Amino acid sequence: MAISDWRIKAGQWIESTGPRNFIIGLIVFNAILLGLATSEWVMERFGSVLLGLEAIIIAFFTLEILIKLFAWGPRFFRSGWNWFDFLIVAISLVPATGPFTILRALRILRVLRLLSTVKRLRLLIDALVTAIPSIGWIVFLLGMVFYIYGVMGTQLFGERFPEWFGTLGAAMFTLFQVMTLESWSMGIARPVMEEFSFAWLYFVSFILVTAFTILNLFIGLIVNTMQAAHWEEEDERRSIMEAQAHREREEILNLSRRTDERLAVLEKALFDRSKHKS
Repeated sequence: MAISDWRIKAGQWIESTGPRNFIIGLIVFNAILLGLATSEWVMERFGSVLLGLEAIIIAFFTLEILIKLFAWGPRFFRSGWNWFDFLIVAISLVPATGPFTILRALRILRVLRLLSTVKRLRLLIDALVTAIPSIGWIVFLLGMVFYIYGVMGTQLFGERFPEWFGTLGAAMFTLFQVMTLESWSMGIARPVMEEFSFAWLYFVSFILVTAFTILNLFIGLIVNTMQAAHWEEEDERRSIMEAQAHREREEILNLSRRTDERLAVLEKALFDRSKHKS
């Protein structure tokens, strides 16, 4: 068997259901081990076992990447998801000692491999990435609103409440807290309203514009993008099914045609035989 055949078989095998589910199971199991490793009690009693299991899991991850590199060669790096997996596994192979001690904290990033391994999660991330240009314009609009209200708040309330509105940066941070609706009423709005009775117009209008309008644009945009991705996936699946059905119809028609031809030949042979006997 040629090496190209081995590469094709390796690519088909590593992407099949069995190996993929096995890798998903390893990722989940590795996440549990990393959580257990945060416990001093567990590490004192089972630290060597956890480290051994972690080394085995990293070996499987490395073997998976090597198989994919063997199967696809340079084409492996054409996919952003493959780059993602490759970098995470590469970080796992760097010894977390000396100047690389910080990499120990990055081991939990292996859990993110679920994003590239589970197809549904991968579709969600692809939908979010597709929505980034539109999200950027919404962020720009939100920034304009923050800037306008920040300047207004600094000019209106800065002298009396310098901690919240003394500078533009402090005012925008205060507005961020207001937008999240975290202790905005008793903590910020009502003290300001005790000094400035019209302040409720400022806070209520800001909340209506940001929390109830612009943030809902985020949600609506992401939902529409995910729905579009879903329909695109359904269209692709429908196209594949239609193409398969078309091939099956062609095969049935060809089989029927060959059967008719054989029957015609058989009938002619029987007719010639009966005619010859007579």
